[in-house]
Amino acid sequence: MAEKPPQPGVDLDRRQFCCPVCLDLFREPVTVPCGHSYCRGCIEECWQQVEAKARRYSCPQCREVFQSRPVLGRNHILAEVVAKLEGTSTKKTSPSAGLTCAGPEDVACDFCCKTSRNKASMSCLTCMASYCDSHLAPHYRVPVLKMHQLVSVTVPLDKKMCKKHNKLMEIYCQTDKICICYLCTIDKHRGHRTISAKAERATEQMHLFVHQTNVQKSLQEREHELKELVQALEDFKICSQNAVEDIDHIEYMLISSIQKKHALAKQMICVREKQAVSEAQELQLQLEKVITKLRKRKEDLHKLSLTSDHIHFIQAFPALSTSCESPALPPSAVVRPRESMEAVSQFVCNVKDKMEDLLNDIWPSLSTKVSAVNVVLPPVPKSRGQFLLYSRSLTLDVKTVDSYLSISEDQRRLTHSGYNYYGYSDRFQSVKRVLCREALSERCYWEVMWKGSFCAVAVAYENSKPLNDLAFGNDDKSWSLECSKNGYIFRHQYNEQKLSGPQSFRIGVYLDYKAGSLAFYSISKTMTLLHKEKTTFSQPLYPGLGLKKDDSTNSYVEIMKLW
Repeated sequence: MAEKPPQPGVDLDRRQFCCPVCLDLFREPVTVPCGHSYCRGCIEECWQQVEAKARRYSCPQCREVFQSRPVLGRNHILAEVVAKLEGTSTKKTSPSAGLTCAGPEDVACDFCCKTSRNKASMSCLTCMASYCDSHLAPHYRVPVLKMHQLVSVTVPLDKKMCKKHNKLMEIYCQTDKICICYLCTIDKHRGHRTISAKAERATEQMHLFVHQTNVQKSLQEREHELKELVQALEDFKICSQNAVEDIDHIEYMLISSIQKKHALAKQMICVREKQAVSEAQELQLQLEKVITKLRKRKEDLHKLSLTSDHIHFIQAFPALSTSCESPALPPSAVVRPRESMEAVSQFVCNVKDKMEDLLNDIWPSLSTKVSAVNVVLPPVPKSRGQFLLYSRSLTLDVKTVDSYLSISEDQRRLTHSGYNYYGYSDRFQSVKRVLCREALSERCYWEVMWKGSFCAVAVAYENSKPLNDLAFGNDDKSWSLECSKNGYIFRHQYNEQKLSGPQSFRIGVYLDYKAGSLAFYSISKTMTLLHKEKTTFSQPLYPGLGLKKDDSTNSYVEIMKLW
């Protein structure tokens, strides 16, 4: 039997039978007067939104306006075709596949009329509307629409519209630095310098490239800083864990040592106890034997005293009159010592008190060490404004001033004087210098103004002792910058270093105690680094000033008030 030939038919494109609103196959298709068809629910929802606004009913596709709300009639033929498509093409995907609903920050498609509109991908500057991929298809298919200008969706179109003229802003006003429409050029912005938005974009593009380069550089720096921070944090955790383990190990060693000494002390006491008890018990036996003999002698003497036989008395008494005690037993054999084991207990208590005192004495230092440890230090200041954030009040200490110097009433200016209003300094003798009252052990910044032929700006430990006049820096306990008309000299530990830098009568000093950094700056219109010293400070530092005697009567050096 021959096979039946295939039945002739027509392949139907599923997309031709999808609702333009929901982009799915028609559900109860209806036709509006202009001839376009929609799902009944979709078109009714669109017109309900219209009723709440302007009460103008139109076709969502061709925009034809109807005088009144049309009566919707069911399209039976279209419904039957859709039913057959659903039965034969259930495995095919909907045209709406791949489309996403617009979120709060997305631009929604202007042609989606369902409750949740799709996200727009392109905007048409000719139609002044935004489209999702499905509704954008006619712009790629219809010849007339192909001529429209399409741009990627970035912001809603209303933000690109001139609010006054309701026209697209395509011009940039360089005078007012704003975007305008072409009507604005003959209105409010007449006579202004204007160029096209495209030309302005080209100009700004160069600035964008520079900014991108700066951002990229900043990004790399921040990424490097983050990497350093992560590594510093990891190292800090390891060091902290090592410190805890060291403390545990030292505690174990101390406890082991104490336990050994404890066992040895107990052994010593027990050995001495056994030895003393043995000696006492031996003496006890001797005393008991002597007591027994003495009691027997007492009884014999008593009996002898009662006898009436004179011959027996005379013969027996000589034997009873001799000593019956052992020659090895010393007289007064039992003498209780003044020292006892209570002295040992008292000695142990004293040791315990000394250990506690030692721990109490070193504990503040340990606490200070722990508190001073940081994962990372704050960033180093880069501008004078950032340095000023670390300024603090500083005052000169009248107890440290040289006899040939005097301090102003506000205790910030140092000048020469033949008479010292505050008396002679017992500390610096003839050295013409002075220290501040404030001890520094954190970040601090201060500035010094000077006038004359010479001054010294320094920091020093409290116990710094001068060797000669202006001896800041001539030991290992002070650091000094000497300023003169000939330039700058840095002094420390008997060494001097000549420095180059702009001449200035205002000097800035930045101390980062924890980082072990001391820097001197020349302050004028700009801030120039003169010298930076890296070391480890072991004591709090005191700012200091020094002044030489010169012919000028107006020479001085002063701590400026920055706080």
